[in-house]
Amino acid sequence: MSIKCYKGVLLMQKESIYKQVETDIYSVTEGETNVVANMATISCLLNFAFEDFYWVGFYVVDPDKTNELVVGPYQGTLGCLRITFERGVCGKAAKTGKTQIIDNVHNFPGHIACDSQTNSEIVVPVFDKHKKLIAVLDVDSTKFSTFDKIDQLWLEKIITNVFSN
Repeated sequence: MSIKCYKGVLLMQKESIYKQVETDIYSVTEGETNVVANMATISCLLNFAFEDFYWVGFYVVDPDKTNELVVGPYQGTLGCLRITFERGVCGKAAKTGKTQIIDNVHNFPGHIACDSQTNSEIVVPVFDKHKKLIAVLDVDSTKFSTFDKIDQLWLEKIITNVFSN
């Protein structure tokens, strides 16, 4: 079997890390119904699992301003406090309900530079069991082109299993 190299990380190694962190996340969040506790746990475990994850956290839909996200649990440098659905990668993910993978955030129209060190980003919408958008998971990297379909697959799977079931 051949092993392909992905930006310095073996693809099999990346999958292996996701399998382990998935197990860790499920073991801690199993039976936990508090959304904030689950978001804090996911942010922490993902942050420590991947060397290239610079900022990992959630922006939560504001219950009083349903077209706006407010910073939630995260690991990393200071995040933006609020993001409307009309701005940035997080806003686009919230507005479209679709995961966004951005290889170079500096080329993204309307990008919000919460931290100038961020160069690539993946944002995954978070839905509750009623299919209502409750947040987005935002993962940033200081490197360009960090995220791919493997990240999308695993992050969507973990988020769906924790929040939608």
